[in-house]
Amino acid sequence: MSRLLPALLVALLLAGCATSPAREPPRELDFAFAPEATLRAAAEVLMANGYVVRYADAELGRLEAVFSRWPGYRVLVEVSGQGEQSRVSLTATRGGRPLPPQTLDRLLVEMQDQLGMWR
Repeated sequence: MSRLLPALLVALLLAGCATSPAREPPRELDFAFAPEATLRAAAEVLMANGYVVRYADAELGRLEAVFSRWPGYRVLVEVSGQGEQSRVSLTATRGGRPLPPQTLDRLLVEMQDQLGMWR
């Protein structure tokens, strides 16, 4: 019994280390463009900002990109919609920890510019 208690305490402490961090809500924005055009604009904006697109699937409306130098950011783009309406959702992590959603605002503004929404 005396050996069981310390082992149980160590197991409980290690279980706390294995929990995943809280997930930040995504940053979302609606566009008056087809989902394919919105996903393409997201890829172009990310590449222009030094990100490397690791995965993109137009049918699923998903794109994953990583920052090509330190610090290693990872951005996940999800686009949904029909016809000429789409909603883009961005989430970002650094070292497996979520970044605050407002850090993605600049990318969304650049996507609007890429799609010609300010012209």
